[in-house]
Amino acid sequence: MSTLPDSAPAAVQPPFTAEVFRAALGQFTTGVTIVTARDPQGQLIGLTANSFNSVSLTPPLVLWSLSRQSTSMPGFLRASHYAINVLAADQRLLAERFARKGIDRFEGTPWRAGLTGAPLIDGAVATFECSHHGRHDAGDHVIFVGQVEHCNRRVGAAPLVYHGGRFFTDLPI
Repeated sequence: MSTLPDSAPAAVQPPFTAEVFRAALGQFTTGVTIVTARDPQGQLIGLTANSFNSVSLTPPLVLWSLSRQSTSMPGFLRASHYAINVLAADQRLLAERFARKGIDRFEGTPWRAGLTGAPLIDGAVATFECSHHGRHDAGDHVIFVGQVEHCNRRVGAAPLVYHGGRFFTDLPI
């Protein structure tokens, strides 16, 4: 039986730059999501994220991470629920819109309130409505672990993917 250490070892300065690390990470193909919520005042918040992953089937848990510097951080910390919207191949413009700063990201975006009240993006391949299960400090990001309260999928829809700093709607075989 293995056990986990109580604390992580002290961080060591890596022999590579943050840019080299980011470029290497970019070689891992990911799906593209828009994470959305309503803050306690009812304001809509949302952003593009590709740091989404499943954690557990029982209970149903997923995770995503957010930069500590994000202007959306306070809203996500205070929201009771959030939704992870997995984008379809034809939603590249939405992914780009929700990645921009200084705009109303929801303007012109078709959405509806989910069962938890979190905004669900119309046309998404899958949606996961979550309550906060846990948050973990991790370097310059916070990892949000969500307990999935509701989920849905659109059968047969092609996903939007991200690789090497670019969006792809169809990958060569």
